[in-house]
Amino acid sequence: MSMVYDEYGRPFVILKEQQAKARMKGMDATKSNILAAKSIARILRTSLGPKGMDKMLVSQDGDVTITNDGATILQQMEVNHQVAKLLVELSGSQDDEVGDGTTGVVVLAGALLEQAEKLLQKGIHPVRIAEGLETAAQVASQKLDEISDTIKFDADNIQPLISTASTTLNSKILHAHKDKMAEIAVKAVLKVADLERGDVNFDMIRMEGKPGGSLEETELVNGIVIDKEFSHPQMPKILKDAKVCILTCPFEPPKPKTKHKLNISSVEDYEKLYKQEQEYFRDMVQRVKDSGTTLVICQWGFDDEANHLLLQNGLPAVRWVGGVEIEHIAIATGGRIVPRFEEISEDKLGKAGVVREVTFGTNGKERMLVMEDCDNSNAITILVRGSNKMIVEEAKRSLHDAMCVVRNLIKDNRVVYGGGSAEIACSLAIRQYADHVTGVDQYAIRAFADALEDIPMALAENSGLSPMEEVASLKACQLAQNSPVIGLGILDNKEGETCAADMRELGVFETLIGKQQQLHLASQVVKMILKIDDVISVGPQ
Repeated sequence: MSMVYDEYGRPFVILKEQQAKARMKGMDATKSNILAAKSIARILRTSLGPKGMDKMLVSQDGDVTITNDGATILQQMEVNHQVAKLLVELSGSQDDEVGDGTTGVVVLAGALLEQAEKLLQKGIHPVRIAEGLETAAQVASQKLDEISDTIKFDADNIQPLISTASTTLNSKILHAHKDKMAEIAVKAVLKVADLERGDVNFDMIRMEGKPGGSLEETELVNGIVIDKEFSHPQMPKILKDAKVCILTCPFEPPKPKTKHKLNISSVEDYEKLYKQEQEYFRDMVQRVKDSGTTLVICQWGFDDEANHLLLQNGLPAVRWVGGVEIEHIAIATGGRIVPRFEEISEDKLGKAGVVREVTFGTNGKERMLVMEDCDNSNAITILVRGSNKMIVEEAKRSLHDAMCVVRNLIKDNRVVYGGGSAEIACSLAIRQYADHVTGVDQYAIRAFADALEDIPMALAENSGLSPMEEVASLKACQLAQNSPVIGLGILDNKEGETCAADMRELGVFETLIGKQQQLHLASQVVKMILKIDDVISVGPQ
């Protein structure tokens, strides 16, 4: 129990005993926080790089996810420790801002905390460590600016973009088909990009998955693909020059919003009610037909009565289309979403050149609708195929990362080279800077350099190589040749030789803003963790 005494010597309680039990102070709190964060980083460390391992995550409902994407792994893990949750948010921030490097940023934060722990054991104050790490991060960021290359591309020369997207896909499940997938990602982004403004509208890119095929069957569709089929098997499977009516109101008679009860005491009353319902249905269908509609997209379902009337009137229809899909269809076709039948008019209809129903598999039950040559030609869909649902979902995540990297290049076309070359170059620059720093700060600055070397070490370790030998070889080669582009050529190494290779020749590079974001986010989180010296958990009253 925490107690203090007033000027008369009378004690009074600051914290109740239950709270005091769940309280850690000083170095114990700092070390506990560092241990929790290092545990999270250790989980992701083995998933870093092109030879990184995958993680299988099983939810409480039994749903299985297999992935090596850092943000996905941490989001689906049940993390209870407060500081460990900071690393989950760190990975999420990297994913939201850059879209790639979610594993690397957590591994770097873990390495920084490991170095900070050594400095704490030497008696250096946490605030001095945090300040030194922040200074080193700025030096590293400046070095990245110096060693970055500007790549030139345009609508006719997209090979540099494809090379960058391929680097991202090296560590993904799509690596066997990375050239084709990178091309799909680049074409998808360029389709919706405004190169003059450097802006990309991701809302116009839709990703739809269909298990049952192979990954190489993944394709880019210039239009919208929805996982639905026509509501009646006798409706035409192909429509040309379709005028699309997009409805968010159901094909059914209106229902009172209050509780009601209807008593039918005779056959005549029943027939009168039946005729009234028929009249409602006929009026709805007629309103749609009079507007010139040739295809009805409805957010809600409708019964067999309405379905039959639509077929009789030659109006193909699709029912139970989700809200997000409705919005995509409206954007693609240029149509307006109609909330009531009374508001249907010709000027609110969307237009699509071809609408066709595609059948997958051998049983003919798996069908999808493809809407091509839409009024808004920028709307596109990536149709992802895979042997099962898990592979399809992981392929969608991988393609999303690749598209984010392409978007970053359109915003800022500077790149740094991969394979740990950028980290080693920054590490050497920081050590050189630390030689001119006096006082305690130089220890923290050198610790940042040691932490940066943990990235190429993890890459080598995950590839089954000797981490110390490879990193030492990299540093020696960079110093001897004065070249910051020498990194680990893991995918092209020969037996008995070190993996040091020119990343520029291998075409392995990453976006500058993604790498700088990693450094800044990781150092900020580490600084926050180091400055916590008291953890007070509110216990039961």
